[in-house]
Amino acid sequence: MRINEVVFTGALPVDGYGPGFFRIGGEIREGAVLLTPEGTRPWGGYEDETPLLALAGEIDVLFVGTGAETAHVPPALRRKLEEAGVGVEGMATGPACRSYNVLLSEGRRIALAALPV
Repeated sequence: MRINEVVFTGALPVDGYGPGFFRIGGEIREGAVLLTPEGTRPWGGYEDETPLLALAGEIDVLFVGTGAETAHVPPALRRKLEEAGVGVEGMATGPACRSYNVLLSEGRRIALAALPV
């Protein structure tokens, strides 16, 4: 079996997560987070749509981690993002983090907005 080292350029991967926190690039972040090609910052949840809409033209897909369980991204937010040209994939936070890491390692234009579990 051949094993290749994954090198992340730009945005950082999610190393882990737990109740109320994320470990990103080796650093603990409490609460909801937004990971973009420009870096990591706190995210205010579904009502904090301005930084998500600002990603238009920079990313193709936004993964939305909805917490411990899969939930729907609010329809108004989904519509605004899609109208801006950003694809939206909502799923539980664990799968969202894993999907984000895989596509990030492939060099895709993605971001992650995640609520903690």
